Amino acid sequence: MNKFLKRLAVGVLSLAMAAGIVAYTPAATAEAKEDLTGKLVVIHTNDMHGHYEKNEEEGGMGMSSVRALKGYYEKQGANVLLLDAGDFSQGTNLVNYYKGLDSIYFMNAAGYDAVSLGNHEFDFGFDALQEMAAAADFPILDANIISKETGEPYFGDNKIFAFGNMTVGVFGLDTPETQTKASPKNVKDVTFLDGAELYACAQAQVDALKAAGCDYIICIGHLGVDEESAGRRSLDVVSQVTGIDLFVDGHSHTRMDGGVVLNGTKIVSTGNYLERIGVVVYDGKETTAKLVNDADMFSIGGCPDMDAFVKTFADVVNEAYAGTFATTTCQLNGNRAPGVRTEETNLGDFAADAYKFIAQTYADENEMNMVIDGAIQNGGGIRASIEPGDISMDTLYTVFPYGNTISIVTITGEELLEALEASCSACPDALGGFPQVSGIVFTVDTTVPYAQGEQYPDSTYFAPANPGSRVTIESVGGKAFDLKATYNIAVNNFMADGGDTYYVLSKSENIIDTGVVDAEGLISYVNSLNRVIGDEYAASKGNITIIR
Repeated sequence: MNKFLKRLAVGVLSLAMAAGIVAYTPAATAEAKEDLTGKLVVIHTNDMHGHYEKNEEEGGMGMSSVRALKGYYEKQGANVLLLDAGDFSQGTNLVNYYKGLDSIYFMNAAGYDAVSLGNHEFDFGFDALQEMAAAADFPILDANIISKETGEPYFGDNKIFAFGNMTVGVFGLDTPETQTKASPKNVKDVTFLDGAELYACAQAQVDALKAAGCDYIICIGHLGVDEESAGRRSLDVVSQVTGIDLFVDGHSHTRMDGGVVLNGTKIVSTGNYLERIGVVVYDGKETTAKLVNDADMFSIGGCPDMDAFVKTFADVVNEAYAGTFATTTCQLNGNRAPGVRTEETNLGDFAADAYKFIAQTYADENEMNMVIDGAIQNGGGIRASIEPGDISMDTLYTVFPYGNTISIVTITGEELLEALEASCSACPDALGGFPQVSGIVFTVDTTVPYAQGEQYPDSTYFAPANPGSRVTIESVGGKAFDLKATYNIAVNNFMADGGDTYYVLSKSENIIDTGVVDAEGLISYVNSLNRVIGDEYAASKGNITIIR
């Protein structure tokens, strides 16, 4: 990373914002298009995941469209609120390079009024998140993220916006799944209210905002609607809580054109990656919702200044990640589902093989007299596919963005079986914890229901009641599996800390962090293959059999 260029980019953007040059440029027809005087317009985004550059080829509208929409509706006389429902600071090299900080600069320049955090805001560590929060010109609202030290909401709970003809109350919620969908060490200072406590927290927020005289109440919640999140979804909250007029949702990447209504609450969500931007209009009686796409912006106008802001950062990142590190003769499948979260893939095999290679190299170089028996890569740690041809550094860090380090955990056969049983609990449905493996051969029988045991501590996941009922391990390290044997398994530090479904790994009394960042480990492994990912990865290796 070129630290001088990084400081220069941040400095240029800071000065530009201070000068107030980020301005909406109306289209010729925009001024007279509609009169919204006195109406409330809520512009909302969710799961932007760092897609702040306008991308016409992939349909991404970019942050310039967000700024333009706010400027447009302000010129129509509306009372405008710009809100985000989380996962804004991680997902592309543009923001990962700066550990999310530049996303705050972009959102400041766009004029965001309030946001909720998502689980991915914790990916770069709690210190990085606090730095982002300190740089924000808008409040972070998450009433259910509680400081363990004070017992109060860590960032903030609600904000009241007073307009000339109405008062709007906004509060926020973040998914309790953050406890294990972020590294547990990154959330050790906070508690996430869940279940009945989550519902009671939301109802208390509504009641407080009503008592304060709010005419319209909005929840920005990174909860989602996936069945995997049952009990803590937006659907569950609005079913249990009365008085929320609008729920701006995120987390499940669900596109709701027009929104859905449940228990008197309209739930809206845009999908992801700024492919759509949500617009809700409240006229004092009725709430209507729509999604704006790039074609709609032609009649509204744009914001070239914001494009220039984003380019300042993108130029630095592009220079840092210029060049290639390898070539692949085949497509490497990193799709979510079907893909790395549901089944074995060749990219999953490659990543797990790299983990095993790096861990063994580390053990040998440090004269540890240790054999690495296998490796596990959680499917959720693989974020994209790789096309045949040269692989750029930009692609590498897009696919493996987290900066996790490779660890070695020593566990028993019983603990390994528990880890695989828990991580395959949703199979054949998608789960971020689904294991991509090396040196381990096992079968998942999805015709057998997953039997939940006790809930893991500080987790939304449950231990298996009967390890081995769905998962059968045939071999580890080329030898027949033994429940009583001891195995050395390479994983990433997120998993070693108990992330996703891997709580049992954190109980190991022998965890060694090699300090090798996963992406750097992949480079070393490819170098051992003469920088070519060849026919040995043309298809998955058959480590995992799924009975359906």
